[in-house]
Amino acid sequence: MITTKYVNYKQILNLSGFHVILISIWCTLIAVLFHFFNWQWMIIPWVPVALIGTAEAFLVGFKNNQAYDRLWEARKIWGGIVNSSRMLGSMVYSFDAEDEKIGKFELEDRRRKIVCRHIAWLYAFRDQLLIPTEWEHIKVEEELSKKTDHKRNRLIKAGFPDYTRTPLFLNKYLSEEEAEQKSHYKNFATYLIAQQSKDVNELKNIGAISEFNQMQLQECLNEFYTLQGQAERIKKFPLPRQFASTAFVFNVIFIMLLPLGLVSEFAQLGDWGIWASIPFCIMIGWMYIIMELVGDYSENPFEGLMFDIPMLSICRTIEIDLLQMTGETELPDPIASKNGVLV
Repeated sequence: MITTKYVNYKQILNLSGFHVILISIWCTLIAVLFHFFNWQWMIIPWVPVALIGTAEAFLVGFKNNQAYDRLWEARKIWGGIVNSSRMLGSMVYSFDAEDEKIGKFELEDRRRKIVCRHIAWLYAFRDQLLIPTEWEHIKVEEELSKKTDHKRNRLIKAGFPDYTRTPLFLNKYLSEEEAEQKSHYKNFATYLIAQQSKDVNELKNIGAISEFNQMQLQECLNEFYTLQGQAERIKKFPLPRQFASTAFVFNVIFIMLLPLGLVSEFAQLGDWGIWASIPFCIMIGWMYIIMELVGDYSENPFEGLMFDIPMLSICRTIEIDLLQMTGETELPDPIASKNGVLV
């Protein structure tokens, strides 16, 4: 998530610098051919170019609206995880033991185990959402060039040191036996919630909580299943490619035609107008490219790039809240943004 009030020039160049170079070369080439070789045959009227640009603007606008809906829905899902996590922690520590035979220390250990397992679930679930799918930028770049992938990802992720430390969190909050189960389950987050249900049911069986309390806790765990499924739906189902790909293709066509229609209009001002068309052509093309890229990157809110939901920051916030409920005094620091990016 970008935290600065305005996107800085480094982020813009990192996102669209390569595209600006291509547009500049194309626009300059058309101006040179028109001026020095007088290639009048390649010039087209401005009206059809303007019509194509208008149609493309509507299409890109539709794509960006849908991408924003996916991004905002993802943020609401993680907002629900925050609220439900706090409810889980408060309920676990507010229910008193009904059976006096349940030792105070035994009950405290069981409560802390549930809370710590939930913290582990947060990081495990986040780690699963960051696994790239075949339509995401990380996967595409990885197939093209591993060197390009690593370099670009370091820039976009702002080189955050805690970005891939999920195994450390799992070992901290899970028992050794449970942590070893990660390699045996394709959906480890689902396994952890199932283990939570077993422990809650066991608390009821030994008389630590009432049946009504067990039902409340189970409803909270079911909510995590719901939120997890909603996030997985966004992750596993892309913005329909027929919309995304069509907008990209039309954008390329418009930018290719743009200097062919613009240079003749500026040529009416004289020879200097031909060269003046280059910056205007680059600026218009860059605006359409930025609109396309913003929607293209925003449609995948769990990709691990600078437009994403700051899942690590949210996990750390929940972690601090739950540890405070357990009485822990040595708390981790909240996640701070770096280079204007919060992950």
